[in-house]
Amino acid sequence: MTVAKPASRPNVPHFSSGPCAKRPGWAPQNLKDAALGRSHRAKVGKTKLKLAIDLTREVLEVPADYKIGIVPASDTGAVEMALWSLLGARPVTMIAWESFGEGWVTDVVKQLKLKDVTTLKSGYGEIPDLAKADPASDIVFTWNGTTSGVRVPNADWIKADREGLTICDATSAAFAQPLDWAKLDVVTFSWQKALGGEGAHGMLILSPRAVARLESYVPAWPLPKIFRMTKGGKLIDGIFVGETINTPSMLCVEDYLDALNWAKSIGGLKALIARADANTKVLADWVAKTPWIDFLATDPAIRSNTSVCLKVVDPAITALPADAQAAFAKALVAAVEKEGAGYDFGHYRDAPPGLRIWCGATIEANDVAVLTQWLDWAFNEAKASLAKAA
Repeated sequence: MTVAKPASRPNVPHFSSGPCAKRPGWAPQNLKDAALGRSHRAKVGKTKLKLAIDLTREVLEVPADYKIGIVPASDTGAVEMALWSLLGARPVTMIAWESFGEGWVTDVVKQLKLKDVTTLKSGYGEIPDLAKADPASDIVFTWNGTTSGVRVPNADWIKADREGLTICDATSAAFAQPLDWAKLDVVTFSWQKALGGEGAHGMLILSPRAVARLESYVPAWPLPKIFRMTKGGKLIDGIFVGETINTPSMLCVEDYLDALNWAKSIGGLKALIARADANTKVLADWVAKTPWIDFLATDPAIRSNTSVCLKVVDPAITALPADAQAAFAKALVAAVEKEGAGYDFGHYRDAPPGLRIWCGATIEANDVAVLTQWLDWAFNEAKASLAKAA
């Protein structure tokens, strides 16, 4: 069967899962009011940083009594601050089903060397039995597994009367999936994910319970300066009103403000979630009618609507050795990228071979639809080449 090369290309062919596509209509001129060359501690800098925090609260619908801080080193920095500052006071339950969750397990077990740790794990495309998470322990988990396309279906498994804290890496869930704030004590994310901001800055959101832990517990290990959130047993409140621990990029701050204002203009969180869901539906409809492709996550209830992970299920390809399957998936991506019809949507290096297509709110559904046409063409070309080689 011959598949004709598509006649059009996505208007924005950026499908990376981080840094993600800029918001529709973005242009460098939108950043003309950035406080460049000014101190982040000057009035103009503090005002913009505080505005970034306030707009985050508004768009994400964060409760008024939760603290929001801008911290160094992207989502990774925010998670590390939480792990090193809060853990050790009680047993810990680690939940992991893909590479980033596995990374947090490594940090807790091998770096912090905590002994009373229970780890709940599952493979790519699956999720552990969340009901086994001990509410008497601190619980560390990712809301959305970026490299596996698997998310928690909800927060019903978290007890309202839990004794421990919940620490949630929500970097590819925030602004695209509803977060149950009453069940979350620490939430982290980064600007370069769902709103298409720039890298290197993280967001750390703390519940009153998390603040109480910080003010009552001193870890047994030394904390680097960029991790310290208390002084004299009290929270350093300035961190959570825009007085950052280290120097932020005011250009990146302006870009984040632009993304937040765009989010407000289209209808806020509800509209952002609806856009991500619509993009994912385009892929789901295509998968339903395309025999060679399927979701990595077999259960629809746990499928991500942002980092959508797919696997090639054509029998001629699945019969190949694992390295050949990976090479085939890479060939699909390379063929589309060569045509300028889609970039950076290959599987994560530790994940099973396949595709990972970002469908967050900054993506347009029409662009996803056009991408699927190119994938059909690329698959046909790659399979034909494989047949000739055989």
